[in-house]
Amino acid sequence: MTQVHFTLKSEEVQRIIEHSVKDDVSKNILTTVFNQLMENQRTEYIQAEDYERLENRQSQRNCYYEREFTTRIGTLELKVPRTRDGGFSPSVFERYQRNEKALLASMLEMYVSSVSTRKVSKIVEELCGKSVSKSFVSSLTEQLDPIVTQWQNHSLSGTNYPYLMTDVLYIKVREDHRVLSKSCHIAIGISEDGNREIIGFMIQNEESDDTWSTFFEYLKERGLQGTELIISDAHKGLVSAIRKSFTNTSWQRCQVHFLRNIMTTIPKKNSKPFREAVKAIFKMTDIDSARDAKNRIVAGYSDQSKYTKVCETLDNGNGFEDAFQYAVIGTGHHRLKSTNLLERLNQEVRRREKIIRIFPNRASANRLIGTVLMELHDEWISSTRKYIKFEH
Repeated sequence: MTQVHFTLKSEEVQRIIEHSVKDDVSKNILTTVFNQLMENQRTEYIQAEDYERLENRQSQRNCYYEREFTTRIGTLELKVPRTRDGGFSPSVFERYQRNEKALLASMLEMYVSSVSTRKVSKIVEELCGKSVSKSFVSSLTEQLDPIVTQWQNHSLSGTNYPYLMTDVLYIKVREDHRVLSKSCHIAIGISEDGNREIIGFMIQNEESDDTWSTFFEYLKERGLQGTELIISDAHKGLVSAIRKSFTNTSWQRCQVHFLRNIMTTIPKKNSKPFREAVKAIFKMTDIDSARDAKNRIVAGYSDQSKYTKVCETLDNGNGFEDAFQYAVIGTGHHRLKSTNLLERLNQEVRRREKIIRIFPNRASANRLIGTVLMELHDEWISSTRKYIKFEH
């Protein structure tokens, strides 16, 4: 593929910077870049510069026509160049559609790198051919705010989400000259079609019954409906909020967390057979078989004092039953037995967020986390593979 190299004219970059306060900076940059890229492609097609008379030139320039081009950051008003032979067609539209996510990732990288003015200037310089101030970079990244806010509050009506997966991610934010820990509540919904979607997130001061209730009400106000099963860890505030906000809904206790809690109560010496027997239970997908295996373990080990506590954890209360609710709902739903999907999601957010370590304010945290979640959400919904295959 032919590589097109170009540099923006200094006066054009300066105009973008001077109008950055009142104009949409992102759209201005993209419009200027696209227009000049198309102009260079036309020059390459004609094989002659303006007013250059060459024998091997292919055609002549023939003015421009205006075209609207819609992107995720808004509609651009472009001037598309033409040639007299009508054979020139710019590839910028096709190329942009193909690399749109990479472009948004670059914009996000500029925000993530805003802690380093030198690095940000370098990124912008590569894009525009001229270094810019930190205030310009900040105004550019702030263009993501309305996009994130709109996505964060988009309607969930019209789609049923029978399965809901929730977890919290802790971040550090500067507030009143102090560094405070904040909780970011995140929810993944599994639709009736078996597709996974990131349906909401909210940054709050802590993880408690009240904050989880606030988060669930936020989801329901946006139209969350049809929920039959909620998968989460056993945080007391979360479980309490689930019971109050989602009556007549089952709760699936994350098996990974539950098994980890059980393993910490097992004696370390001479306990391998017991450990293997317990692990085997959580590999089963049939709840009746799992119950029988659990009962055999309890009957065989409960009279041994060193296993009394772990047998009580397995047998008493609803811990075991809560950990196998996914098996009651239907077969082939083993992916719903833990919050591993959300754990991987959190790891991806951490990978982006660790560069900053401490957010300068809550708005910047919402911007970064929201943009990362939007990217992952778009990747998920564009996939042809179903996360859960329902039996009809």
